[in-house]
Amino acid sequence: MKAMRLVWVVAALAGLAGAAAHAAPGAWEQPASELADQIAAILGPGQAHLTIRNLSSISNDEIPVIRRLLVQDLKTHGVVMAGAESANTIRVTLSESARDRLWVAEIDEGNQTQVAMVDLGPIAAQTAATQERMELHKEIYLNAAALVNGSTAVSDEPVTALVEAGTRLFVLYKDNVMIFARNADHGRTVEASLALDLKRPMPRDARGILIAAADGNGFTAFTPGTECSGAFSPPADTAAPQNGWTINCRASDEPWPVAVDASWTPQLKAFYNSARDYFTGVVSPSVGVDLPPFYGAAPLPRSAGSAALLIDGVDGKVTMAENGALKVVTGTRDWGSDFAVLHSGCGAGVQVIASSSGEVANDSLRAYELPALEAAPASAPLAIDGTVTALWTAPDGKSVLTVVRNAANQYEVDRVTALCN
Repeated sequence: MKAMRLVWVVAALAGLAGAAAHAAPGAWEQPASELADQIAAILGPGQAHLTIRNLSSISNDEIPVIRRLLVQDLKTHGVVMAGAESANTIRVTLSESARDRLWVAEIDEGNQTQVAMVDLGPIAAQTAATQERMELHKEIYLNAAALVNGSTAVSDEPVTALVEAGTRLFVLYKDNVMIFARNADHGRTVEASLALDLKRPMPRDARGILIAAADGNGFTAFTPGTECSGAFSPPADTAAPQNGWTINCRASDEPWPVAVDASWTPQLKAFYNSARDYFTGVVSPSVGVDLPPFYGAAPLPRSAGSAALLIDGVDGKVTMAENGALKVVTGTRDWGSDFAVLHSGCGAGVQVIASSSGEVANDSLRAYELPALEAAPASAPLAIDGTVTALWTAPDGKSVLTVVRNAANQYEVDRVTALCN
């Protein structure tokens, strides 16, 4: 009878839904954790089927975020997700009154139903804390259709790194570097395809970094165990192989540049562990604190012209190295495995663009600001037709280049920019 009364209360509250509001993954972390604690205390370790019903003004774009947080928190308690045939069922209802939000979970275990409840507090406080300051837009930057000669090389192979310099675009693939020339109509023509003489086999999850000369007449490509340099000399014969481009590769365990940004000088380099496919945490010059092993890092401009280093650790934590200290950044549990810094001029001026966590068929990108050590959303999620596999800041800092793998397992590169609200 008590459970029925609680369910009736939820239904009544749902009928009083107020104004729509978007919120950050960080805003859902605490209530998701509290609800998972209560559910696990009732259910204990085991399997369960989870469903979520949204009767609140929370945007439907946020429901996958809330679900992932609940699944992650339940898993830490030994509760793993199962199909609809599971004997245990968790039915979560997100509801609200004109002023407050309430999340209720009905836990069916055999013939018994028990209820867990979390009060999120005033809606106005959540909405004010998560006002969106900008809107993200994307456009196709490079795919097979953008090539004048119809080459399909761009769509068939994963893009490991890319950079634009002068009138050329350099793209690093698993075993070659392709160079594209920009035409007057902004189309792309394949100028050269240079094979990498790899001194060590590329791991299955290919990684690399590409640095181009400002005039577009040279580049350096870093891959596990190999460093390659490319150079252009105008050929006397227009039919010369590779249109005047040459490439030389050598075995190398030298550190890779990881913070290519004017806000971080001298250039930061990190040692790469080819056997483990991540950076060891040893960097040069030192940032004043020992860094953990990480997948990627990006300089984040701070006040008074200084810069912090944002780190995507192999342990799944996002940390910030600043003023000789390393601290965990909260509100990042829904971030994917890569991020990039965008100098948009909106809001605080600089944002971090991150994909959603997990391998999903339809990904999303979102902008965040880090005024302190908590990531706060600065935009609504931008839907992506495919899975985001990599992000880079464009050389001018005003856009982010995004590699996307679609349902047909083909790759394209999108340019993401921001419009200030």
